[in-house]
Amino acid sequence: QVQLGESGGGLVQAGASLRLSCAVSGPTSSSYVMGWFRQGLGKEREFVAAMTWVDGWISYAESVKGRFTISRDHAKNTLSLQMNALKPADTAVYYCAACPYCSDFKDPRLMDYWGKGTLVTVSS
Repeated sequence: QVQLGESGGGLVQAGASLRLSCAVSGPTSSSYVMGWFRQGLGKEREFVAAMTWVDGWISYAESVKGRFTISRDHAKNTLSLQMNALKPADTAVYYCAACPYCSDFKDPRLMDYWGKGTLVTVSS
């Protein structure tokens, strides 16, 4: 059983930066894909970024490419999302997620484990 816990959300102005962290506990292996998703008010949950836990392969949604950076720290068992140049459109609850075997890591329905989420609000 993998447990995930996000932190680092908050209220910032457009153009600012935030760093989200996800504490990871429980068994993980080289097959695990760790991801960040977000859900805006009245919107569907959408893919933001993902990386494999062991070898560090990475993928980003087009909307955040060049602004967001996903990373992991094995020593601290954390997954992070550095968010720069934030826009009001980035306002959402951000979730950390994991799946041991992902046929489509961009589909939130296929993720097995979820954190409770952290709210990011970007004002204009």
